[in-house]
Amino acid sequence: MEPELSIDGHQKPMEMGLDDQLRPQVLDQFIGQERLVENLKIAIRAAKKRCECLDHVLFCGPPGLGKTTLARIIASEMGSKLLSANGPALTKPAELASILTQLEEGDVFFLDEIHRISPTLEEYLYSAMEDFVIDIILDQGGPNSRSVRIDLPRFTLIGATTKEGSMQAPFRDRFGIFERLKYYHQDHLVQILNRSSRILEITIDEAAAPCLASRSRGTPRVANRFLRRVRDLATIENVSILNVDMVEKTLTMLEIDPLGLQYVDRKILEVLYEHGGRAVGLNTLAVSLGEDKATIEDVYEPFLIQQGLIQKTAQGRVLTDRGYTHILKILGKSIDRHFE
Repeated sequence: MEPELSIDGHQKPMEMGLDDQLRPQVLDQFIGQERLVENLKIAIRAAKKRCECLDHVLFCGPPGLGKTTLARIIASEMGSKLLSANGPALTKPAELASILTQLEEGDVFFLDEIHRISPTLEEYLYSAMEDFVIDIILDQGGPNSRSVRIDLPRFTLIGATTKEGSMQAPFRDRFGIFERLKYYHQDHLVQILNRSSRILEITIDEAAAPCLASRSRGTPRVANRFLRRVRDLATIENVSILNVDMVEKTLTMLEIDPLGLQYVDRKILEVLYEHGGRAVGLNTLAVSLGEDKATIEDVYEPFLIQQGLIQKTAQGRVLTDRGYTHILKILGKSIDRHFE
């Protein structure tokens, strides 16, 4: 695999951090998302057979499901160099142009949180993606203002977004490959945990892995984070095998409930419960929780909706019957008429 470059184009150190060690390096190691993986395999093989760049790729889905990992794998499978940047960090056309002009034929440019780039930068990407050129304006606003066209090598742009709807339709349509990542099945998370435990050189018993997977929010990143915390506790208590008791003890310390809900998840349910069944707007939720609106929408709500605990309506967020029952258990209350 070619070296990965950061936004400034400097090669990253070869030593991998712990998170990088746990990431699959090729598509055959990628667990779950079977349809997506098979589609990518076909597209990559076809592009390599034609000696062409892979079409531009857009990955959509909640955080922690593998969008960044897949971008790295694509670069590896294509035998290409990977340059990466974060959408909000790019504020000026010159910054984007600096990255694009570093690209070589067949390189991969990964742009995370692509929905958060400015409309001005979107315009630059239109021509870069379609015609592989960018027009740089020199001495902008001055009497000698002029435009210089720079040819770019053919490259693959991989965008990652948690908010597909925030992207303009003409921008989305320029991606030849669009794939949505879904929350993982528990069986796949068990496989991921078993693979990670082998990499970390720890032993997790057959009952502990499903227990941990069931409370990992359908997200590999969360599952691996919990695994490392269980390992920490096992190290302190001189336990050689991670068992169910060790998992339960760790998750209790982390305040993770049987559905995998964290503190903020439960507070969202509690705020909705306290409104007596009335719909609650996002602004009200954000103020009540002291959380950013985008964090509530991008991090917490998708899982709560996927679990059938809340619903989004035109008027706001409301508890479902399942959410109502769960928050009553948490609050230690019996079922009453408060919700109706």
